[in-house]
Amino acid sequence: MKQDFFSNLKSDLPASIVVFFVALPLCLGIALASGAPLFSGLIAGIVGGIVVGSLSGSKIGVSGPAAGLAAIVLTAISNLGGYENFLVAVVLGGIIQILFGFLKAGIIGYYFPSSVIKGMLTGIGIIIILKQIPHFFGYDTSPVEDFAFFQIDGENTFSGIFKAFKNISLGSTIIGIIALSILLLWSNVLSNKGKFFQLVQGPLVAVVAGIVYFFITQSDSKFGIHISHLVSVPVPENIDSFLNQFSFPNFGAITNPDIWVVAFTIALVASLETLLCVEATDKLDPHKNVTPTNRELLAQGTGNIISGMIGGLPITQVIVRSSANIQSGGRSKISAIIHGFFLLISVILIPTLLNKIPLSVLAAILLIVGYKLAKPALFKKMYDLGWKQFIPFTVTVIGIVFIDLLWGIGLGLAVGVVVILIKSFQNSHFLHKEDISNGVQKMKMTLAEEVTFFNKGAILKELDALPENSYLELDVRKTRYLDNDIVEILEDFAVKAKERNIDIKIISERGVVENPPSYIDFFKLRPISA
Repeated sequence: MKQDFFSNLKSDLPASIVVFFVALPLCLGIALASGAPLFSGLIAGIVGGIVVGSLSGSKIGVSGPAAGLAAIVLTAISNLGGYENFLVAVVLGGIIQILFGFLKAGIIGYYFPSSVIKGMLTGIGIIIILKQIPHFFGYDTSPVEDFAFFQIDGENTFSGIFKAFKNISLGSTIIGIIALSILLLWSNVLSNKGKFFQLVQGPLVAVVAGIVYFFITQSDSKFGIHISHLVSVPVPENIDSFLNQFSFPNFGAITNPDIWVVAFTIALVASLETLLCVEATDKLDPHKNVTPTNRELLAQGTGNIISGMIGGLPITQVIVRSSANIQSGGRSKISAIIHGFFLLISVILIPTLLNKIPLSVLAAILLIVGYKLAKPALFKKMYDLGWKQFIPFTVTVIGIVFIDLLWGIGLGLAVGVVVILIKSFQNSHFLHKEDISNGVQKMKMTLAEEVTFFNKGAILKELDALPENSYLELDVRKTRYLDNDIVEILEDFAVKAKERNIDIKIISERGVVENPPSYIDFFKLRPISA
């Protein structure tokens, strides 16, 4: 075990550095988008890394504050009468998540189609790219992780990009291009040149270059970077001011029913986001590890209880951080835990140095992350799989880009369900017409393994189309479940069959019966069920 730890550390340490630089601005951006204290986002990132990372069964998943909860948090803080009251809902939400874990609710994530999960990853990749373009050019009016189409600054995704092109900051753009060049050179060329370039990751070099550039050009009004285009970590003056940044829940408000509503909402949305992220992360994992979902809910619930108790935002597993971890070679949960310690140490010891990192450098890192999630080749691959995969995939992507994450997933899932219904409608039975003998046309209908009320229309249409004076052989030998709605259709058709002189023979595993007087009684005596 010890040998595995040090063996994985060679991969996990560089990956944790990348995740740290990705997580830092996102923690701050989500706090800002949520209308919460900036430090609350860092608390959630630290707890998500150290606590949830330690308890989780995921080897490469990384947890922290999530953009999908920002709108809920923003509204809740106002409606509940303050941040301390909101923290009570976070703690209660964590308790409810633990209850979900004990109730084995983690299985829910497995019921989302693969096309929707892939669409979620691609949509997030595209939205990361679109949202980071303004920051890359030094237009930082919106939070770094304001991922909704309609931003809190009044702009939308595309108007924000257009305004960025009209308000380009030369210094931010120059160092952004330099950082992006370093990242591409490092990953495509230098990483194959020796162990040094594998141990020291490109994002770290890009960040160092950004800090050096800031110091060199800070007195230059044309090529320098304004303070508004830098990371903004709260800087405590002493131990007391650092401790004063923590907030604590006001449990006196626990009797407020609105707090319980918010708590359940947080638990439900955070659990769903986590389970979807787990499913997506496991698909991205080159080693195909499988995360125990119920254990993940227990870990997330514990993390939310601790985060809420000390003033942090709600936590989920987050695909942006997790995918950065995978792309950087993370092998075990150690990378997530170390990134949490990096966040903790940095906000205590070097917040002033962190505040010298240009946001355009971090945007360059995220542009690479976004591209790896949304490679153009994936669209062709999904198209080649057929419309049943491509349409839910595309709808999910469009929903995420033009509305937000949860809407995109919901729309993709709805389309996926419709596709399933269409497939079920088409695959309920097989009708084969045989030659006419003695003036009677023989028809053979074979029912599928499972036939439900979704198949009523297709089967009824086929039965009504049978010609008069024909012979129907109904084969149910492969059928394991036959819905009562279908049995009633057969019962009703028996009356029509007599009027149209159609003879019916049922072939089942239990024998052959011709023109049974009652189909309901026949299947009741010889039940077909799952």
